[in-house]
Amino acid sequence: SKAIITSLGPPEPRRPATGSVSKNCSAAEASHDAIKALHSRVLHERSMIHVCSLSRLHATVDETGAQHLVTLLRLVDRVQRPSHIAPQNHLVLSVDDITMPMDGYTLPAHEHVQRLVNFVTAWDRKTPMVMHCFAGISRSTAAAYVAACALNPQRDEMQIAWDIRRSSRTAQPNSRIVSVADRLLNRDGRMIRAIDAIGLGDVASEGHPFRLDLL
Repeated sequence: SKAIITSLGPPEPRRPATGSVSKNCSAAEASHDAIKALHSRVLHERSMIHVCSLSRLHATVDETGAQHLVTLLRLVDRVQRPSHIAPQNHLVLSVDDITMPMDGYTLPAHEHVQRLVNFVTAWDRKTPMVMHCFAGISRSTAAAYVAACALNPQRDEMQIAWDIRRSSRTAQPNSRIVSVADRLLNRDGRMIRAIDAIGLGDVASEGHPFRLDLL
């Protein structure tokens, strides 16, 4: 008798059900998108600068969870640093709210703006930053504008200026700080023209705290 040899060949690969794969992929993509959205929202909330007056300093720091602080006041003895702000995370710029030299007052200078730019560019942006002056209207709003321009060189200066105006009707950024920053950041007058475009704002003795988003 002859042996009968049957060649079965390699087994065919199992084909998963098309509907099951599609559902799994859709679920994975949805989960990935949700994680990306959450991450973006967290970064957005952290990458903010909050501007306020001296009287609202502690309340603003507490409400925002900020761990970095910029003070723009010549009479710095008026400022008591919030307890959870580390000394190395507190920049003090002893300047007056003036735009021209005046006897007995400190005019914002290149050194002050350079220190501001160095401080904000070294900020890890893991938590918000608070900037304040006495009224929360002029020096601190100018500092926030400079910071946003320095941290977002690809953004249009006019757009940032209008973001400030939409956030605060009383903001009147100190033109001296802005002009010094314009030269320092090589903006060819664009920062100055943008602040001129938004106007002086409403007259007030104290500005309401506001935030400036950086993303």
